[in-house]
Amino acid sequence: MESSTVIMDPMDLKMTELLKEVQLDYSPTVTRFVDETVSAIREAIDKIPEDVKVSADAAPGFIRDIGADKYEFTFKKPTFFEISGSYSTRSIAKPNVNVDLLIRMPKECFHEKDYLNHRYHAKRCLYLCIIKNQLISSSQFRKVEWSTFQNEARKPVLIVYPVQELVELPGFFVRITPTATSLFNVSKLNLSRNNVRALNEEGQYVPRAAPKYNNSILEDMFLEDNSEFVTKTFLGWKELGEALILLKIWARHRSTIYVHDCLNGFLISFIMSYLATESGGNRINRSMKARQIFRVTLDFIAISKLWEKGLLLQPQGRPSMSKEERSQCLQLFPVVLCDSSAHFNLTFRVTRSGFLELRDEAAVTLNCMDKCRDGGFEEVFMTKVDLPAKYDYCIRLNLKGRSEVYASGFCLDDECWRIYEGKVHSLLEQGLNDRAKVIRVTWRSTPPDWTMEEGFSKFDSEPLVVGILVSCSEKSFRVVDVGPHAENKEEVLKFRRFWGEKAELRRFKDGTIAESIVWECEQWERHLIIKRITEFVLTRHLSLSNENMVHFADQLDFSLLHGVRDPISSSGSLLAAYEALAKCLRALDDIPLRVSSVQPLDSAFRFTCVFPPEPHPLANERVVAKKLPKLTSTCIQPLEVMIQLEGSGNWPMDDVAIEKTKSAFLLKIGESLQSKWDMTCIATEDELDVLTSGYAFRLRILHERGLSLLRNQVGNDKMKHVSSMDKELFIHGQHSSMINGLQGRYPTYGPVVRLAKRWVASHLFSAVLAAEAIELLVAYLFLKPLPFNAPSSRLTGFLRFLRLLSDYDWTFSPLVVDINCDMSLKDEKEISENFMLSRKSYEKKAENLEPAMFLATAYDKASEAWTKCSPNTFELKRMMAYARSSAHFLTNLVLHDQINSHRWECLFRTPLNNYNAIILLQRDRLPYPQRLLFPSDMEQGGRCVAQGNASKHFHPYMLPGDMHQSLVEMKNKLMVNFDPVRCFVEDMKREFSDSLKVWYDSLGGDAIGLTWERQCSKKRGREEVEPEEQDPVDMLKDVGKVGKGFVRRVYYLKAPKLRS
Repeated sequence: MESSTVIMDPMDLKMTELLKEVQLDYSPTVTRFVDETVSAIREAIDKIPEDVKVSADAAPGFIRDIGADKYEFTFKKPTFFEISGSYSTRSIAKPNVNVDLLIRMPKECFHEKDYLNHRYHAKRCLYLCIIKNQLISSSQFRKVEWSTFQNEARKPVLIVYPVQELVELPGFFVRITPTATSLFNVSKLNLSRNNVRALNEEGQYVPRAAPKYNNSILEDMFLEDNSEFVTKTFLGWKELGEALILLKIWARHRSTIYVHDCLNGFLISFIMSYLATESGGNRINRSMKARQIFRVTLDFIAISKLWEKGLLLQPQGRPSMSKEERSQCLQLFPVVLCDSSAHFNLTFRVTRSGFLELRDEAAVTLNCMDKCRDGGFEEVFMTKVDLPAKYDYCIRLNLKGRSEVYASGFCLDDECWRIYEGKVHSLLEQGLNDRAKVIRVTWRSTPPDWTMEEGFSKFDSEPLVVGILVSCSEKSFRVVDVGPHAENKEEVLKFRRFWGEKAELRRFKDGTIAESIVWECEQWERHLIIKRITEFVLTRHLSLSNENMVHFADQLDFSLLHGVRDPISSSGSLLAAYEALAKCLRALDDIPLRVSSVQPLDSAFRFTCVFPPEPHPLANERVVAKKLPKLTSTCIQPLEVMIQLEGSGNWPMDDVAIEKTKSAFLLKIGESLQSKWDMTCIATEDELDVLTSGYAFRLRILHERGLSLLRNQVGNDKMKHVSSMDKELFIHGQHSSMINGLQGRYPTYGPVVRLAKRWVASHLFSAVLAAEAIELLVAYLFLKPLPFNAPSSRLTGFLRFLRLLSDYDWTFSPLVVDINCDMSLKDEKEISENFMLSRKSYEKKAENLEPAMFLATAYDKASEAWTKCSPNTFELKRMMAYARSSAHFLTNLVLHDQINSHRWECLFRTPLNNYNAIILLQRDRLPYPQRLLFPSDMEQGGRCVAQGNASKHFHPYMLPGDMHQSLVEMKNKLMVNFDPVRCFVEDMKREFSDSLKVWYDSLGGDAIGLTWERQCSKKRGREEVEPEEQDPVDMLKDVGKVGKGFVRRVYYLKAPKLRS
């Protein structure tokens, strides 16, 4: 029997699986449950007695706040019930499982002029109040709540939860939305009609056009017709329904477009229905698959020029909209999509900024589908594109109780909250000018626990949120903004009116005299310029205090500072010292082979070191300071530098002899530097430490055999003949060059790496993830940012790093970092083969994957440089869990939490109860005590099994007695690269390698975590006989002895888990 194998496209395969997961099963049980719930609602409403007189008493707060002048009516039962929305089109996308129920309010409840002054909205609300009271009294319903229609306060809807619950429909509810079919003469609601009175500045009522108000009423009048049009289009068209579900998933993952002023499920379905008609050019037809329909819809949203002319659904036999009417509509609304009546614009709520973002998101998604692996499935459907991760800067405004928001009334043509959104957007747009590429202002004003009867007083409880996407780093970090020329009096007046005392007249280098704004700050503070601009503008024009503004820009800077300064500010002197040393090395002429090149390897040179060394007063050629600072460190960090010598055929062939020859060269170089420039040099067998200009440089030589690798691919047979020292130096050199180039392209890269390294160390993963691996992970965010732009702020980049670490599929996907964008198909194939080779053991034993984190680069196609042995599978899972928790916590801090510095600190506080034992170190014996973020204590839980006093043999700072010695004697006490924490960790690994796993912070932490090593191998054979083990308490006491003089206390938290 012949069998044919159909190879499915990975994107189609994943889409099919996704649809299975989110589609609702319209089983008889589900449909019967929905029908019974809707029938129960109808029966309850039918029990409402006729001719009930309805007054403002049913909702006094709402009537007061909406400002309606007439609202009494006699209640009549709804004349029509209909299920609409996603349920009717079979396009519900879980987990949002609900049913829309339309109820038609009878004409008898309204007067022919109730379209004036919010009378209709008042009666609509009171009508729902009567229904709500009836439903509450019924035993069929567990809960009845108020919500709003598309966040419009004047259009409440009812959310009804049945008493019975179905497992297949978690969180199920029915949304009751009233309709007003044929209620008013549509000519009375055209765009230019003045149907709502508005107060002018003198407090008098004046007529003004009310296009949004009129559309709000027209929406209810044509809701049934438009729902029927969508339902008929989708009826029996499986692929169209699937495409709608995919578009909903796509939009929900993009929280900044799935909002009141942009997109919603019904609008998506209407656009798709439009594209399936002759009016929409039949762009969607029944021969298409769901994926094609999805793409066609996004393509139309992203690039169609028809949006500029306005979209109009024109069924045959219906009158078309005149050119004048279309032109007027386009003037009043940034986006126009009119239904078949040609009277109602379905996009009347969509703002210009919302629509621009929608088009941008659609374009980016199409780009993902073209450029990303597997058709961009992960980027399109699985990646969360929310405000904290998308925007470079976020602002939260607390406007609770600010009466100026609704000083002119809650609802005029538009609602006061929407007007305030526009005001904030306009001010920030003017203040930031070309610094900002996108400014997004949204106020989800509907409170979650709204009691409609009380009115709109709680509608300011939710914060207004602003997202700012900067155009480029050069513009966003700009110190001076140039305004209009002095001779342009009118523009100067506007400029000064906006900026006030901040504006000043300046003469520039080219002779221009113009108005300007100067934001003076140091280089390392330039990322705060946008924060300073927005704070100034909002304070000046909206009278907002700093307590009511939370600007997310510098909340994590505390983790990188020494006191009040960022040590990165010393980088200028560091680079100058390096250049001076490099010049001296190249000038040496008394060594057998001259120095041909000098390359800095240390992360401090590429601005990715968390704490780059600052100039040390004793590390100079001649110590001239008469009085040293009070806190003069006894330790100094060395900065690794690689040097290469001229070529020669006289090098020995033996590896050991080569290393000895290198040592001889280093000795000779040290002697020359010391004799010619009086530099202090300290030589060891492998390197030479040179103390000059306040810094310690560690010189190492790359042998010329290693140089040949530069001309050949890394990983070939020649690599086997190169010493491990040269391999290491070559890899470091390649890595350093690439990262240095990346830092030059993206100024934000360095600060993001520093935050990431600080986080990894703070959670005691220093021994797990190499610093270079962190640099590559962050580099990936900048090189492959889709579905985002490359981050331009440290907070955004840090959040994306946490999400990458926690969400990436490390088991089945290699992470390829192509820094120079020059990898060929051959390179990619080689990486893929290396990865598959590393995963051969997965089926046998998933815990034994090596490497668990496969990081491939042009210089390391087999992931051997940084992650070959660490992290292992257990360590990676633990780190992913921590990253997931931190990412969730950081997202909530930006979106919901009030400003509280302690809360932000929690991102770098690690829970010590997650370990089996904890070692607390002597804080005053840490090599750099100023780097300690939070002192660790074990006040709760844990049993102290060992404790000790601080050693008198080591102090991180020069003692008062040392200060009286000569400067030469003090200089001799300087210790290069001495780190007692590292030494202690190495001793523990050597002594207890089979029993304990050590977790520590290499950047200044005073706590070390210990877990029993047996936990790393969870699946032991049942027949295996476990050897007799040392008592845990005795072992921990031995740990205390190993760290005598450095260990403060050892706490025993959890016993090792017994394995059978």
